[in-house]
Amino acid sequence: MKLATLRTDGTTKAVRLDGDVLVDLGFPDVGTLLAQDGWAELAAAPAAADATTYPAEGADLAPVVPQPSKVVCVGLNYRNHIQEMGRDLPEHPTLFAKFADSLIGAGDDIVRPEETEQFDWEVELAVVVGKQVRRAKGEQAEQAIAGFTVLNDITTRDWQFRTREWLQGKTWDSTTPVGPYLVTPDELPGGVRPALDVKLTVDGEVMQSDNTGDLLFDPVALVEYVSTIIRLNPGDIIATGTPGGVGHARKPGRYLLGGETVVTEIQGIGRLENKVVEEKQA
Repeated sequence: MKLATLRTDGTTKAVRLDGDVLVDLGFPDVGTLLAQDGWAELAAAPAAADATTYPAEGADLAPVVPQPSKVVCVGLNYRNHIQEMGRDLPEHPTLFAKFADSLIGAGDDIVRPEETEQFDWEVELAVVVGKQVRRAKGEQAEQAIAGFTVLNDITTRDWQFRTREWLQGKTWDSTTPVGPYLVTPDELPGGVRPALDVKLTVDGEVMQSDNTGDLLFDPVALVEYVSTIIRLNPGDIIATGTPGGVGHARKPGRYLLGGETVVTEIQGIGRLENKVVEEKQA
């Protein structure tokens, strides 16, 4: 299945992609749907004859989970990116967090804050959690994965590296596109450990291109690790890290200045297309 959160008539709806239409599933967003017991059966049920549908083309999609209880991100998880940043392969995942206010929809503008001169891109496969787990292991961790989506971990590098802690460079307001769909593992090669091509372009120029098979810590391992530390809830997101090709690692560094169109796409899941705009101060 492919699930999304649609904006319509001043509200949002959890929808399922059926061909070229989006079927209203009767819940306000995908996060609320995932919190239901038996959510997969509810989402997969055949549409009633009088079900509300919307055209998929041109749909205004919100972040696939608008208000996750947590967004956990993983740094330095592709071997080639670790090498381009001049670091050794880590023994454990490098974790940081985002807040829900940083999330935007698949076609929304990325808001570039005036306080940064090093605004960078990062294509990422994101895990969406489908059930509450703590200290999940093996099959339990696999079953906790509702599906996957696309995330662009836009980063203010000059703020990220002010200190050893990365949070302040990673969670600026309205900077992180996530979507367009949650795609269930049964639709993807490799299932809960998918091997998918990822790519990011800026104004049509390829900046990142890789495959999630290069991940050092795969999605199941990350669910195990993160859930050891903290309870994972339905709708929580784990961003699995970015491959090589980020602007900060280039010589000279290359950054988003405003006006660019950034396209972030992952095989079998979909694409984010976002314009970078300057933040308008109140």
